[in-house]
Amino acid sequence: MIARDRARAEAAQAWIAQEVPHASTELVTADLSLLAETRDAGERIASRHPRIGVLVNNAGIFDAKKVVTAEGHERVLATNLLAPFVLTSALLPALRAGAPSRIVNIGSSTSDRAEIDPDHLVLGQDWTMVRAYGQSKLALMMTTFALAKRLEGSGVAANVVHPGLVATGLVRTGGIIGLVWRCMAPFALSEEQGADTALYAALAPEMAAVSGLYLKNRRAAPPNRRALDPVLVERVWAATERLAAGPGRAMRA
Repeated sequence: MIARDRARAEAAQAWIAQEVPHASTELVTADLSLLAETRDAGERIASRHPRIGVLVNNAGIFDAKKVVTAEGHERVLATNLLAPFVLTSALLPALRAGAPSRIVNIGSSTSDRAEIDPDHLVLGQDWTMVRAYGQSKLALMMTTFALAKRLEGSGVAANVVHPGLVATGLVRTGGIIGLVWRCMAPFALSEEQGADTALYAALAPEMAAVSGLYLKNRRAAPPNRRALDPVLVERVWAATERLAAGPGRAMRA
């Protein structure tokens, strides 16, 4: 379990121990908006666990205002797209060794209507909270599909899941945005309900060899048409790789 706040992570560990007494959890602290910390976390996990059965990339952020990380990346793009790309890259040898294994990326239905320009994944003057979030989740879907294609025949499946509208702390802002989110919360899914489709993709026997899908409510759903354009998908992959990997750090799928 990767977390940036050790106290909150230890509280989660205690909850897991109470709910599932025989469960064993291991905590790795890292801020997944920072690629160096993400890469280091992945390398530490891989060194201790050379065989991995399931990787769930669940961390995400929704910023009301543009925030730039200490590494110079826009935070929504870094957290929602670049970090899972980096973490998956670091853990891919262990996932291959643990095959049949699975990668589950948590997407969002906001990707369904999003637009994307591979030459401008870094939104400058065009940045808005809705566009930044939707584009990051569409790019995550497209890189998941590209990875699934690269992993064909390896025993490693890669899928992207929309969990539904879940009452979490994703939106932590005031003003009209925070008010709307709080008003919607009573009608949203619980965290347990929101985890259902991700757990299905991660654990269901019938999903063991299924790869390259977009899932909603445990069923394959039609993705944004842009995610079905192989040329555009490859351009998004290349742009993500450049932003996330840096010199000499291309993902070797």
